[in-house]
Amino acid sequence: MKNLFLIRHAKSSWKEPHLPDFERPLNKRGKESLKIMSKFFSEKYPKPDLILSSPAERAKVTAISFAEKLNYKVEKIIFLEELYMADSSDIAKIISQQNEDSTSIALFGHNPGLTDFVNLYSKSVLENIPTCGIVHLRMENNWKSLKHRSLSMVDFFYPKMFGEFKD
Repeated sequence: MKNLFLIRHAKSSWKEPHLPDFERPLNKRGKESLKIMSKFFSEKYPKPDLILSSPAERAKVTAISFAEKLNYKVEKIIFLEELYMADSSDIAKIISQQNEDSTSIALFGHNPGLTDFVNLYSKSVLENIPTCGIVHLRMENNWKSLKHRSLSMVDFFYPKMFGEFKD
C-alpha cells in the first residue's frame, strides 16, 4: 500500500509586484495557516519516507516547515525544478519514477497542477485544493503502476476547516 500526500504551498504575498512569481514569499495568513497545518499533519500522520517539493520560495518554505514539524531532515527534501508549475502529467511522471522502498511520499507544489492531478488520477473530484491544503491519496500497487483513477482519496484538509484566517 502506498500513501501520497499532496500539499499545496501556503498563501503567498503579492505586496512586492516586482518580484518574479518564483520568489514570492508567504504572507501573514500563509504563515499562520502553515503553523496550523504542519502541526495538524505531524499529529495525524507518521513522517513520510520522502518529501519532494517545488523549489519556488512559497513551496520551499511550506515543505521545510512541514519537515521540521515531522523531524524529517530538511537536507533530505528533494527540490525538483519540474514541480514548479507542473501539470498533472508532470506530477504523475515524477511520482511513478520514485523508489518503491518509499511507501509514503509528501509532495509540495502548486495549482492548477495538484487539483488536476487529483481529478485525473484519483477516483474523487475536487473543485480546488486551497493554499496549504492537504490531500491524502492511497494506491494498492507500486508507484510505477500509477494511472488514471488508480488512487483513492483518504482525506482532504485545508486551513479554513480549522478556523477563519485574515490577511
